[in-house]
Amino acid sequence: MTEGVTLKKYRFDRNQLVIPYLIYLLLFVVMPLLVVIYYGFTDDKGRISFANFAAFFTNSKMMGTLVYSLIIAITVTVICLLLAYPVAYILAKGEYARKHAFLMVFVLPMWINFTLRITALKEILTLLEGNLAYHPFMNTVICMVYDFLPFMIMPLFNSLTKLDQSMIEAGYDLGASFKQVLFKIILPLSVPGIISGVTMVFLPAMTNYVVLDMIYNSTYIMGSLIGSYFNSYDWNNGSIISAILLMLIGLVTIFTDKILSRNENREVRI
Repeated sequence: MTEGVTLKKYRFDRNQLVIPYLIYLLLFVVMPLLVVIYYGFTDDKGRISFANFAAFFTNSKMMGTLVYSLIIAITVTVICLLLAYPVAYILAKGEYARKHAFLMVFVLPMWINFTLRITALKEILTLLEGNLAYHPFMNTVICMVYDFLPFMIMPLFNSLTKLDQSMIEAGYDLGASFKQVLFKIILPLSVPGIISGVTMVFLPAMTNYVVLDMIYNSTYIMGSLIGSYFNSYDWNNGSIISAILLMLIGLVTIFTDKILSRNENREVRI
């Protein structure tokens, strides 16, 4: 009886498999986040202060960088969505025997080193323009679209692949035009893929300053602004900007979750 109790007491529980992940999460996610929050809400002497937070919204340089980053991120996201949606729809709904093989054509560039891809694109743009300094905004958008486009295609393709073809056929049987089917059936049902793709493109586009550095663009976005503060050992201002971006990401996540929950409860009507 005692042996049975002992064996039962030390029986392996599958929930214990989460322990390594929790340890990793604590050491490499939670603790660094606490460090960022600490430096963001303290002054150079370690005293609690909200001056850094207030300075962000009163500093014209920081606010200008935020607005410019938002413009770039929105532009890149919209272009990626407009380019990716038709491609994803054709791949998902086209009568191809090997549609996943065609999808790999768009994903293959991601297997090449990021630096090599942007360097190659930079050479092409230099050949076409002569001097990249003439069109910094356009070049930034082109490079980011080239870099993030697969991240938009993949979730859209997965969402459209799962779309029930019978609902589309029912729409046509009821006399709906292609425009009506597209905007009242296909688009509403693919909202989860759209939101996933927008999230994967919009948030990195706000902070991906490596592209700007590689094409010799002197314009700052949020990522380069954070890097400049940390490079000058101003951890307080660098941390508060990082914390504000985390808050922005949290708000975007909450907003997208609400859209998804509403979409799940919404009936598709023609």
